[in-house]
Amino acid sequence: METEKGLRADARRNRDLIVAAAQKLFMEEGIDVPLEEVAREAGVGIGTLYRRFPDRDALLRAVGEEALQRLVDLVETVLREEPDAWHALCRFLRAAIELRMGVLPAKLEPRLHQRLRIGQDLHEMRQRVIAGVLRMTEEAQASGALRADIGPGDVAVLMTLHIYTPPSMPDEQAMARVVEIMLSGLRAGGGSPLPGTPYTEGDLRRYTAVEHPPA
Repeated sequence: METEKGLRADARRNRDLIVAAAQKLFMEEGIDVPLEEVAREAGVGIGTLYRRFPDRDALLRAVGEEALQRLVDLVETVLREEPDAWHALCRFLRAAIELRMGVLPAKLEPRLHQRLRIGQDLHEMRQRVIAGVLRMTEEAQASGALRADIGPGDVAVLMTLHIYTPPSMPDEQAMARVVEIMLSGLRAGGGSPLPGTPYTEGDLRRYTAVEHPPA
């Protein structure tokens, strides 16, 4: 059987088209959208889809892996390219919200969500994202740019923010305004005291931990 890395160029292209189409339709219509519709959106035959993904769970897992890989690439890019942790954090949150990272998990029922998260590769990717978020949070606070009552888990929650767009306002404008309001509230010295306690690194790691079912 061909491995993903060993796919021919045309097969890899078809796979990428299917995953992109599935991500779009799963977020717009829900995860029960007919796979025939996914194939049509991707411009491939249903047989091609099933050769790459034998069932819906396999396709959902691929969509989740792709989304997580985007986050890994994003966090590493902003840390490498931005002049400091605060600018890296702002760019990261803007991009994560624009990618609508919280939409697909919200459409999965809890047991399916847990099942699709199992896997060492996914665990390692999540840990790379957590490490990046932790670094940005700690360094931005150390520099005095980020308010002290924010934890890395709070940043992770903000990554999945859903923004409602009023019919009279363009999507990009509504999203940009809400994100900038949010970032303004994260700045040190601004905003009202926050209720409760920061969502810490430990809280975040407990949330992202995966319990494997008994053998």
